[in-house]
Amino acid sequence: EKQVFQLRAHMYQARSLFAADSSGLSDPFARVFFISQSQCTEVLNETLCPTWDQLLVFDNVELYGEAHEMRDDPPIIVIEIYDQDTVGKADFMGRTFAKPVVKMSDEHYCPPHFPPQLEYYQIYRGNSTAGDLLAAFELLQIGPGGKSDLPPIDGPTDVDRGPILPVPLGIRPVLSKYRVEVIALKHQVLLFSMVWGRRASLRVSEGQEGLLLSRNPHPTWGNQHTFASQDLPENELLHPPLNIRVVDCRAFGRYTLVGSHTVSSLRKFIYRPPDKKAQHWNMTG
Repeated sequence: EKQVFQLRAHMYQARSLFAADSSGLSDPFARVFFISQSQCTEVLNETLCPTWDQLLVFDNVELYGEAHEMRDDPPIIVIEIYDQDTVGKADFMGRTFAKPVVKMSDEHYCPPHFPPQLEYYQIYRGNSTAGDLLAAFELLQIGPGGKSDLPPIDGPTDVDRGPILPVPLGIRPVLSKYRVEVIALKHQVLLFSMVWGRRASLRVSEGQEGLLLSRNPHPTWGNQHTFASQDLPENELLHPPLNIRVVDCRAFGRYTLVGSHTVSSLRKFIYRPPDKKAQHWNMTG
């Protein structure tokens, strides 16, 4: 028996991807395969933690079998990550697999299963781990009423992105404003206070945002301090890692990667302002 579905792939973010370029970064995009269809996210330049924030919609997906079989054991989704080159074909960076949450046409689109929640999928390059994908997938059966019976896609809308659909409200994480501060001390010692965030230069990036700390001829970076504001998820488990790169700037705008380091968890660096009410109670009590 033929069943017709719509697949919604909510591709929010990836982290700790494989560095495919000599700069220590990549120009990643994701390709999603399901049955006989495939679609790609947009390409994001020079990052190991791309935030695509993109919804890919697969219409008129035809599957054959009993309805309960489709609900309990849907086909597997294949997601591959590539590095886009300016010339030649894209370079393979890793692969992961996922199963969608299935909604049949006679079921309600409501908690606890819907809307689906973002979760991390481990990316593999051969037998080695190559990062994580933060995404959610849902397979919605199209009933007798057609697509009009499918749950609506709730914004937000971004006119600057043209036909690209962002991840809908209710699935995308709630963001808060963070002040990212980085202090670089002498003798190549780094101190991070509430982190993220010419010849040798120190470049620090949290997610897709980058901070350039130094263009000094000697790699001491004498007590430099820089900061920037950035929107990050309120859920600290969804924070991307902090990537640190030291590059050697050459003539004609070229630079060579000297070394890199990744701080995978930033929870201990987050500054939380004290509760004024609690302080007042402790002083008066």
